[in-house]
Amino acid sequence: MAFITLRRNLCRLSDFRIQEVLAALKSRPVNRVHEVLREHLCSWFCSLQPEAFRVSFHHAYCKKFHSDNGNDHHPVGEPVFSQVHDWDSLEQNLTNTDERVFYRRLNTLTSSEEVLGFISTLSTLPDTMAAGALQRICEVEGKDGDHRRPKEILDNHVFQALCIQFEQEPSNLSSTGLVTALQALTLLDADPQSNLLVSLVAECQHRLKRGGLDVPSLCVLGESLIKLQGPGCAALDLVIHQLQGEKLENFHPEDMVALYRILQACPAKADQHQTFLNNMNNFSLSIVYSLSPKSISQILTALVVLDQTQALPLVIKLGKHAVKHIPHFTQEELGQVLEAFLYFGHSDRFFTTALEQHVAPLCLTLDPKVVSRVLEYCGKKRILSTPILNAVAETFVSQSEKLSPVQVSDLIEPFGKLNYLPPNASAFFRKLEDVLFAHFNAFPPKTLLKLLHSCSLIERHPVNFMAKIFSPYFLHQLLGEESHLDRLSLAQLTQLLLTAILECPFYKGPKLLPKYQVKSFLTPCCSLETPVDFQLYKSVMTGLMDLLGARLYFASKVLTPYCYTIDVEVKLDEGGFVLPCTAHEDVHKRVALCIDGPKRFCLNSQHLLGKEAIKQRHLRLLGYDVVQIPYYEVQMLKSRLELVEYLQRKLFSQNAGICW
Repeated sequence: MAFITLRRNLCRLSDFRIQEVLAALKSRPVNRVHEVLREHLCSWFCSLQPEAFRVSFHHAYCKKFHSDNGNDHHPVGEPVFSQVHDWDSLEQNLTNTDERVFYRRLNTLTSSEEVLGFISTLSTLPDTMAAGALQRICEVEGKDGDHRRPKEILDNHVFQALCIQFEQEPSNLSSTGLVTALQALTLLDADPQSNLLVSLVAECQHRLKRGGLDVPSLCVLGESLIKLQGPGCAALDLVIHQLQGEKLENFHPEDMVALYRILQACPAKADQHQTFLNNMNNFSLSIVYSLSPKSISQILTALVVLDQTQALPLVIKLGKHAVKHIPHFTQEELGQVLEAFLYFGHSDRFFTTALEQHVAPLCLTLDPKVVSRVLEYCGKKRILSTPILNAVAETFVSQSEKLSPVQVSDLIEPFGKLNYLPPNASAFFRKLEDVLFAHFNAFPPKTLLKLLHSCSLIERHPVNFMAKIFSPYFLHQLLGEESHLDRLSLAQLTQLLLTAILECPFYKGPKLLPKYQVKSFLTPCCSLETPVDFQLYKSVMTGLMDLLGARLYFASKVLTPYCYTIDVEVKLDEGGFVLPCTAHEDVHKRVALCIDGPKRFCLNSQHLLGKEAIKQRHLRLLGYDVVQIPYYEVQMLKSRLELVEYLQRKLFSQNAGICW
């Protein structure tokens, strides 16, 4: 059995000065230690089996420390904390029960100083527990986010004494202690070329080739190798190979999460491991309800990076389980969950409800990146969440100066897409105009165009900025290094021009040159119109033929000179008679039927999307009689006769004596 004697190890290192260690120990009042010992111990870690290798700390150098603090002198080997008799056995001879108490106590410590001070009071310490102490140091320092701390820790004399045996006798370490120590030192940014890390890595590789590591140790080693040597190292391939040979039923949930993280670091090799990934995805369905919020976000992130589009059942189940964890996600984790939902096209109404309950009240304190992600989720999934949108509108008015130009655009765009004006719309758009006047040139051209176009969708027309965006200078900026403008930008510019002509007749500034104008807003990609729902279209077409008598009397999918595509057009003469669709003379009125399927509305609502609202608004201004045929009304009809009567009421409600 190998021991570390702190006093002996301090003497071995030339840069270890015992007096400094004594001073450091004396700086920690013993009363504080006693106070912490009396704290309630929460059970976080399960008991580990005792290992052969143990670290021994002798307390002779602490004698003066206790005397100076008003405590009795204790000879070496006797308990140093006589006032806490329950801990005497822990300091002298750690039993299985003491080991569990050790981990519970370790988890109550909140700084590296407390951890190092605590372990320096113990007379013996198994290697797994010493490695656990190193791991706890990583955890508490990781919460602080102070990147200067690792160097201070690595230079700490007690820390260095703790690490000596890891370096000198790695072969005596248990596998758990070995890989845990390697992981902790790696996370503390220890020098990869140091004798300590070189020694630990060599021993790990030796045991890896020998095949003596269990699943948890392989997972810990894999992540450490990625950080130390990168995802391309040969040893990592061997780790993955050995993990693939294990039965997934033997994996604990935390091991599965670690395995996803390991494979996530090697996305280029995803195809090679796809069969294994399929098995992982299927098995993970059985462990979803035992996953923590952090584990849920990490698995979803891995599925995105590894492009596991076939794992939608797992994504759905993770999403359902995530609902109850929304208040417990960190902001970063919540952003990762939303990103995964967007990537896989998933939405859940219970998840949305939980978002409304959690995000809306905290909107003022959330990171703008998280708020942007929440709004992106609402926008892309067509979710009209008034609590979230109202909270964001209030946040924008009060904190707009904290937002970058891109974040401003990300916050405004969903209002236009979802065709929603918040209760504070006046203050909201006044603040937006102030931001644009103050920082107009800071906005990337495409971001600015998208922002202004979104405003026009909800009738908040950017008249004060139209002259700038139609100018050759802005168009040149918009072009950038490309040889031509993208189709979406041209369509947005054209629709803004049409808005200026139809809705802002007082605008007398420059107009968009014809060469930048598109002919149609309906295109296979980047469309400013939603294609007609095919099944609903077929149903309405059948009813129209029954109503009008022949297909000759209406035209479908008509492209107007104003870039909009009409689902169905019916022409009427001055007397109200229906004309053949080929007629060009004596046309007194044009009726535009908008056959609006579910995708033209916000999700599970009767609220039109912004791009459909502006289309119908413009068609009316262009002289069309717009007749809306929404899917939710057609679904209520029970027979073909009811459909014909419904279409007659819709088309000719103001012309009861119509003939055709």
